[in-house]
Amino acid sequence: MYRLRYIERWSLMRNTTRENVAEHSYHVALLAHMLCEIGNHIYGRSLNADRAVTMALFHDATEVFTGDIPTPVKHHNPKMLSAFREIESLAAERLLGMVPQQLHDVYAPLIGGHGDASGNRGAAAGTGLAAAAGGAMASDYELHKILKAADLLDAYIKCLTELSSGNREFAVAKGQTENKLALLAMPEVDWFLSHMAPSFSMTLDELSRED
Repeated sequence: MYRLRYIERWSLMRNTTRENVAEHSYHVALLAHMLCEIGNHIYGRSLNADRAVTMALFHDATEVFTGDIPTPVKHHNPKMLSAFREIESLAAERLLGMVPQQLHDVYAPLIGGHGDASGNRGAAAGTGLAAAAGGAMASDYELHKILKAADLLDAYIKCLTELSSGNREFAVAKGQTENKLALLAMPEVDWFLSHMAPSFSMTLDELSRED
């Protein structure tokens, strides 16, 4: 997992600030926690923020072997996506194989149990790992939606910061990510975008200013 700091993101784009997968995982954990607490304190939900943070820290664990495959490549066509899912599944099994046997039940859902909001298991699909992750998948359904939203929000914030630095390379990506966030139709996301996202385009002086 420590080797995730060597895996760079946004490899097809010109970046003013480079980002690795370890940083991304930390940021997604922060965002997942925030979305849970927005849901709990503003919308009266009962989301487990601590569990969401744990899931977020491991959500890209397999990239230590696969690297970060850019979304346009991964989703170029169904055949390409299917091939990537198979590679991801094998990477999850290899990574879990490095975990001491006594801890398999703890880490199997985290390393191989991630899925999208529709319940697809992603890395664990079609493997023995899926069975180990199955129980957690059922109980973590809502948290997977939170995790998906946090992942997209981190991409959106990346676009904001790059555009604020004058890098137009991320203009199209920003619009695409905005559309994906809108399709989630999650009030927690809408609240974050309205109340917190604008700060990511501000300088430190602007953030520190007292109105």
